[in-house]
Amino acid sequence: MWNDAILAYLHFAAIFTLIWFLAKEWTLLRVGFANVDIERLASADAGFGIAAGSVLVTGALRAAFGIKGWAFYAHNPAFHVKVGLFVLVGLISIAPTIRFLRWRKARRSDAAFRVSEMEWKSARRLVMIELHLVALIPLAAVIMSRGLG
Repeated sequence: MWNDAILAYLHFAAIFTLIWFLAKEWTLLRVGFANVDIERLASADAGFGIAAGSVLVTGALRAAFGIKGWAFYAHNPAFHVKVGLFVLVGLISIAPTIRFLRWRKARRSDAAFRVSEMEWKSARRLVMIELHLVALIPLAAVIMSRGLG
């Protein structure tokens, strides 16, 4: 019982951390393309990546060693939706990550570098899509945890 509780706590903490970093990215992008703090944005994105890895590891540990066991998760369609949403968010996050790293490199080599409005809008849109998709994952988790689906 303790093992399951600790794994659940670590998984939830990783999820909340992931959401925090993603919301931080959104907040940093809200200031407009002319005022983006590229260093903080790239750092927040790195935190998001680390948190995503932690969510994946703690989720796998929970599925393998938790009370319900792998058999419960493997045959639950809501689990597959939950994992699919997580993977989709990860795939969408690739484009902003590449952009943020490119912006940081450009800023470090040229202090006068400015983010283009078009690239800023695109990155902002993708981060907002990620936030909306992440918000659906708890719904799939609730359905899954009750054995529905």
